[in-house]
Amino acid sequence: MPSLWSRLTQFVTAGAGAIVLSLSLSGAVATETACNPDQISLRGPWGSAQFSIEIADTAEERAQGLMHRASMPRGAGMLFVYDYPQRTAFWMKNTLIPLDMLFIDKSGVVTRIHENAIPGDLTPIEGGDKVFAVLEINGGLAARYGMTEGTQTRHEIFSKFGAIWAC
Repeated sequence: MPSLWSRLTQFVTAGAGAIVLSLSLSGAVATETACNPDQISLRGPWGSAQFSIEIADTAEERAQGLMHRASMPRGAGMLFVYDYPQRTAFWMKNTLIPLDMLFIDKSGVVTRIHENAIPGDLTPIEGGDKVFAVLEINGGLAARYGMTEGTQTRHEIFSKFGAIWAC
């Protein structure tokens, strides 16, 4: 009996298999590039990470942020999204846990990282002039993972601006 490989080769060479094989391969690519709206992926020379996120994309949600929360799971975060790139500054009023803030441009590239923001501190934390989104994660995780400026993020919100790592 011929091996599976030789049968597959015969089928593909027959012509009809090329269509099936090509559809199978395109399905694999689609799965690989799919995004989940409740997750953000990050990658860079340091490696990669993924966080389950809440989206804060209204003025009210951004104002509330992570205030009054006593804890947050290690693999969780909040993604603050603006309507357009703009100058941003955050503070830690009524925030009970230390946070790392990753300021992200419209293409999904981290342009600044503020590590271990101090709970309750009212000092403004500047993000820059062209911030489109800010990812808040537990304080110390950016350093633990080795995240740096230039880290690429992947989430569907960056799609309308030509994401550097598209879904």
